[in-house]
Amino acid sequence: MTNRRERVRAFMEEHVYPNEPALMREDDAADVLVRELQQKAKDAGLWAPHLPPAAGGSGTGFLEYAHLNEEIGRSFIAQLIFGCQAPDAGNGEILHLYGTDEQKERFLRPLVAGEVRSFFAMTEPEVAGSDPTLLRGRAVRDGDEWVIDAHKWFSSGADGAAFAIVMVVTEPDAEPHGRASMILVPTDSPGYELVRRVPVMGHEGRGWATHCETRFSGVRVPLANTLGDPGDGFRIAQKRLGPGRVHHVMRWLGQMERAFELMCARALQREAFGGPLAEKQTIQNWIAESAADIQACRLMTLQTAERLDAAGSFGGRAAEPRPEDRAASGGAWGGEARVEISLIKFFAARVLGEVLDRAIQVHGGLGLTEDTPLALMWRMARAGRIYDGPDEVHKAVVARRILRAFQEGDGWRFT
Repeated sequence: MTNRRERVRAFMEEHVYPNEPALMREDDAADVLVRELQQKAKDAGLWAPHLPPAAGGSGTGFLEYAHLNEEIGRSFIAQLIFGCQAPDAGNGEILHLYGTDEQKERFLRPLVAGEVRSFFAMTEPEVAGSDPTLLRGRAVRDGDEWVIDAHKWFSSGADGAAFAIVMVVTEPDAEPHGRASMILVPTDSPGYELVRRVPVMGHEGRGWATHCETRFSGVRVPLANTLGDPGDGFRIAQKRLGPGRVHHVMRWLGQMERAFELMCARALQREAFGGPLAEKQTIQNWIAESAADIQACRLMTLQTAERLDAAGSFGGRAAEPRPEDRAASGGAWGGEARVEISLIKFFAARVLGEVLDRAIQVHGGLGLTEDTPLALMWRMARAGRIYDGPDEVHKAVVARRILRAFQEGDGWRFT
């Protein structure tokens, strides 16, 4: 793993960092350069590290992927270069786990190869995205087809995508968590519309980096495009979103560490009021607090990755934990390390924002410009407290599970 991380680091140094300004431009030349670097990543055996070889990737587990993402996450564009960008990474994982052979051939194979992109359509503007039981989008059976009517937004990456995984209600009379299904929808289907690219924090983006409003009006697809069984949508979503949250935190670690390095370098170089900023106590406090926060976040993330590996989450359906494992974790497993995932999600989102804010402050006016990656990182970081479940929801999940463990007489142990 260490050698593989070193190879990713060397690739970043040689190919990604020097090309960041060109890669971040929204033009055809940037698209050509992305393709060239993607091929180099494939040739280097570093492509799609989020998926096992059986799915067309190069990964070996969550723990390794966590270490690799500390490097990949240092640059916003790097996840695209290595073929592990959201939402394609999560879509690829659930296609690998739940797709039929036909679905894998039609959708997964070209997705993992980087020949097409995809998007995930769940959030709706009319209802709270934090509660998927409120979804209004519907699909009804008509013979051997689904007829889909839904209005979605924050459909990340929809601009230029070849297909979507759409979560809509198909079983309206079932219990709340058994009402929705996930359905594969090609974007050339009649009735599908990309309404607009939604500007976020003043930026509209392009291609995979967009957040779009989409509409499905009487879209017809075969029943065979269903992932899993009808009504499995919420269960599959948990399987997708749980690891996806960890993926985000892994990349955030890289951003934290890069921002920390920039902050320290700036503090040593910049002089004001008779000496370098590094001699000011406030700056020293920020550096010490950031170092502690980042390391705490790293260790929490690596522990979560280890537990997800143990639960069989990488490359296969997670096994139900043994009773002794569940007891040893103080009830933390929940089949998928649910408490650990929620803990690191809200903790890392806060740490990322605070480290970036300190780094920008140390840079002064320079930190507000595009001459460093800090401004872009900060804009992206603010969204981290909302997407994949707002922090408040994750805190409630943690508190409820801990209190339940006490109610059942097991208590909670931090192991």
